[in-house]
Amino acid sequence: MHLGIPPMKTQKKLPEILSFEEIERMFKCAFDLKQMVALMTTYGAGLRVSELVNLRISDIDSKRMTIKVRQGKGNKDRYSILSIRLLTELRTYYREYKPRFWLFHGAYNDRQLHIGTAQKMYYTAKKRAGITKEGGIHTLRHCFATHLLEAGVDLRTIQSLMGHASIMTTMNYLRVTSKKLAATRSPLDLIETSNVRRLPEK
Repeated sequence: MHLGIPPMKTQKKLPEILSFEEIERMFKCAFDLKQMVALMTTYGAGLRVSELVNLRISDIDSKRMTIKVRQGKGNKDRYSILSIRLLTELRTYYREYKPRFWLFHGAYNDRQLHIGTAQKMYYTAKKRAGITKEGGIHTLRHCFATHLLEAGVDLRTIQSLMGHASIMTTMNYLRVTSKKLAATRSPLDLIETSNVRRLPEK
């Protein structure tokens, strides 16, 4: 018998967002320059791990200060931002590692970095930094969106940078931004406590 009751939505766990201090500490605790720059790129451009390992040297455009993200979710290309700090670190990395095609290559220069290896980079750096919050390397993408939102960047811009098909997906980050929460007063604070008469203790 059909009662016309819509199915219950599966509950989605909110991601644990790292603070700026935690992210900086994790970068400093990366095993080597390659791992540090890979993590910086993931956070600085809001990349999925599959997008990180697919980056080519030619995707870094220092003139337009953009990073071309190839074949993201839904097989769509997009552009993300290239920060000045990241560009400086990428140039240092390029001089030392001399990648030929893939920006972050694997054990061999002609092969791209394995997704599992990228995940291990994150977990290793996080452990060395003493960070106990849950989540894998995708956490850096969540942090990118949340920190942009807290900095006042509009949702449409964040949607474009993240490659979200729907603005509703981007709006989920409104639930985890600490500045929005901090700016909202609890109804308890709206009560004039000085006018509340305390009950006598028995």
